[in-house]
Amino acid sequence: MSQPVSVVREVAASPEKVWSLVTDLPRMGEWSPENQGGEWVKGATGPAVGALFKGRNSNGKRSWSTQVKVLECDAPRKFSFALMVGGRSWCDWVYEVEPTATGARVTHSWIDRRSRSGKWIGKKLSGVADRAVHNRANMEVTLDNLVKALGN
Repeated sequence: MSQPVSVVREVAASPEKVWSLVTDLPRMGEWSPENQGGEWVKGATGPAVGALFKGRNSNGKRSWSTQVKVLECDAPRKFSFALMVGGRSWCDWVYEVEPTATGARVTHSWIDRRSRSGKWIGKKLSGVADRAVHNRANMEVTLDNLVKALGN
């Protein structure tokens, strides 16, 4: 397993307001350059531990769908979900929200759990050779767009 990739932003919004956006996975495509949104599935209607979500993603001319499972849902502090492939987590996505004197600090992290073969498959599917570098750049854009959406 590689080191987690994390990006941090300060935002002049309450932790509750930040939480409402980072847990709204169907809207994630409004902020993310790769994720295009998606829908809650198998009876899930929103974020809750164990809830499943089918996401749509694209990178250039390539597109694919993913299934994620919510791992943690501790409002308004921590929200995490795992990208599931064949019943195994390939990676975790984590949002941590901390109150500050002027609003909140948002930490967005990606934890790679793929096997060697999983990395090879991921590269073929998405066209991304260095997922950590690619994700860091996308996470920077995602948080910048999230900050704008929060009115900052």
